[in-house]
Amino acid sequence: MVESAQMKMIRLVFIGLLGMVCLSASWAHEQTPEMFKDVGMDPVLGSQIPAGLEVVDESGKTVPLASFFDGQRPVALIFNYYECPMLCGLVLNSARDSFTKMPWFPGDHYRIVTISIDPKETSTLASAKKKAIVGSIKDPAFRAAAEKDWHFLVGKGGSEKRLADALGFRYKWNAEEGQWAHGAALFVLSPTGKLSRVLFGLDFPPRDLKLSFLEAGEGKVGTIAEKLMLFCYHYDPKGNKYAILASRLVSMGGAVTVLAMLLAYLAWFMRQRGKETHA
Repeated sequence: MVESAQMKMIRLVFIGLLGMVCLSASWAHEQTPEMFKDVGMDPVLGSQIPAGLEVVDESGKTVPLASFFDGQRPVALIFNYYECPMLCGLVLNSARDSFTKMPWFPGDHYRIVTISIDPKETSTLASAKKKAIVGSIKDPAFRAAAEKDWHFLVGKGGSEKRLADALGFRYKWNAEEGQWAHGAALFVLSPTGKLSRVLFGLDFPPRDLKLSFLEAGEGKVGTIAEKLMLFCYHYDPKGNKYAILASRLVSMGGAVTVLAMLLAYLAWFMRQRGKETHA
């Protein structure tokens, strides 16, 4: 079959456009700014924080990182650095706002740990940042809880880098800009220090935070009703959020229906037995 001139022209235009797209993609890949190379996040769920790491808390005391994992409460971990000119403050402010909208206080069902990725930062800076963030919490009761269970740390002997490497948080010093290039995320770890969930970006919906704590808590936090709520949701990595799972709702609805039928039958059976007894 002879190809018409019009079809030939369409085919050539299509091939040309496809080639332009491929070249553009290749050019974009090659033109990735140097400051963003080796920067990103590739966490592996289930990763364990390294044993033996020491950190310095906001009071200047050297403590084991493991001391923040008590085997009972999950931990929200935020990589930061205290002299960051913009992104780190946005992450901390967003996290603070989300935590304060939850019905749980720090210490009750979870703990919060912020650690600097800058090996040169000191506990003095950590203390000042804690004072600024925790001091901006309006609810006095929540502020008191955060004062006790929101910890601001700096590394010791490179412990901050080893921790970041273990959890897949990659960052790089940009000498030209005079700042650290890094991403934004909140890491949720189990009470024993295993990575359970990562909430990426600058938005941490309170519901997602609560579900991630329930998930990471290994059945040790939350009421029966709250744990049942977790059953209805699954984490959607594309949308970076917890979404309701229709199949689970259907199965739960079926179970409720069967239970209702059994209860109705039991009530009928008991009435019949009552009639026979009084006959």
